[in-house]
Amino acid sequence: MSHAQTIPTALPMHSRSLVVTAVEAVSIPWTICLMVTGITISLIGGIWDFAWHMSIGRDTFWTPPHILVQSGGILVGIASIYAILTTTLSRDSEARDAAVRVLGLRGPGGAFIAIWGSLAMLASAPFDNWWHNAYGLDVQLVTPPHGLLSLGYFATKIGAMIWMASIISRSHEVLRRRLALLFIIVGSICMALTLVLIIPFVFRSNMHTAQCYLAVALSIPTMMIATGRGSVHKWGCTIVAASYTTITLASEWLLPLIPAQPKLGPVYHNVTHLIPLQFPLLLIVPALIADLLLQRLEHRSSWTKAACIGPAFILSFLAVQWPFANFLVSQTSRNWVFGTAYFSYFDPAGFLYDPNKFEVAESTLGAFMLTMLTALVVAIVTTRLGLGWGDWMRRVRR
Repeated sequence: MSHAQTIPTALPMHSRSLVVTAVEAVSIPWTICLMVTGITISLIGGIWDFAWHMSIGRDTFWTPPHILVQSGGILVGIASIYAILTTTLSRDSEARDAAVRVLGLRGPGGAFIAIWGSLAMLASAPFDNWWHNAYGLDVQLVTPPHGLLSLGYFATKIGAMIWMASIISRSHEVLRRRLALLFIIVGSICMALTLVLIIPFVFRSNMHTAQCYLAVALSIPTMMIATGRGSVHKWGCTIVAASYTTITLASEWLLPLIPAQPKLGPVYHNVTHLIPLQFPLLLIVPALIADLLLQRLEHRSSWTKAACIGPAFILSFLAVQWPFANFLVSQTSRNWVFGTAYFSYFDPAGFLYDPNKFEVAESTLGAFMLTMLTALVVAIVTTRLGLGWGDWMRRVRR
């Protein structure tokens, strides 16, 4: 008599549910992918738009960079609206429990922030068109419409990070790792935009002023530390800085390959291609030191961490950026690698000022030391804010 046993061709119901759960547990929601895609498209459009302003001038609102920026905002809005509506109409108690309620609607907390940012980006378009019709086509880059656009773009990224952080907190290891990578990418994009906003203070001619390092202390540690901490990655800050460096180098090396010529005046430089922004700051060194200190001080209080990491961040940045600035103002750096020979068509560099001569912001050594001391204290505060925000994103579940 045979003792062979037959193997069932179909899995039992509970086994099949376990398989489905395992598949879902490692799949990034398509809404998150769409949102990150929109943010990336807006980043490309934003970098292109800065180059367009510096190389061609704003001749009309309907430029390819503007369309790309707004398209990215629309994609973020679509992802957010879908997530909110499906959660609101869903009967799934687990989905509703992992949602927040706003004006009778339910959805991920980050989705509500992101949709506000998307609407702000869209609202900036007619505002920008009116502003330029009223005050000139390209009188300046910093205007209220551009401020509203930047604020909305910030909100889309912050919303995306909070949304991803809530999923990471509820996920298993495989999905957590995949989302952490997207989380860091979005954080690095946010940091890159922050650095664009402070570029007048960190231009190479200002790198021997204490104001440069105060500007970095005010703007960078919060986002970098929060992203690195929230990603739960051992080298999170370093990866953020590396991503920012990659984004900036790619734009610096690729944009000059695209032909362009000015359409507005006055024209101080004979521009024949798109003009990129400057070479990236050497933030990779202080980021690496921040990660090392975070690992060593893991069990210390947040203020102890901030008191160590903040000053170490600024001092290490000073130690590498100050001598590197000497190179950037030299003749040797005026090539396609470092890009110090590029100037926008409306920049009177070489006519009204010397771009390769260090500016003097602090008239005395005492003023310089006082501003640097302020930068160290500010770095402690902004690092503490970054630690608090990052730890909160580690815990957020909605």
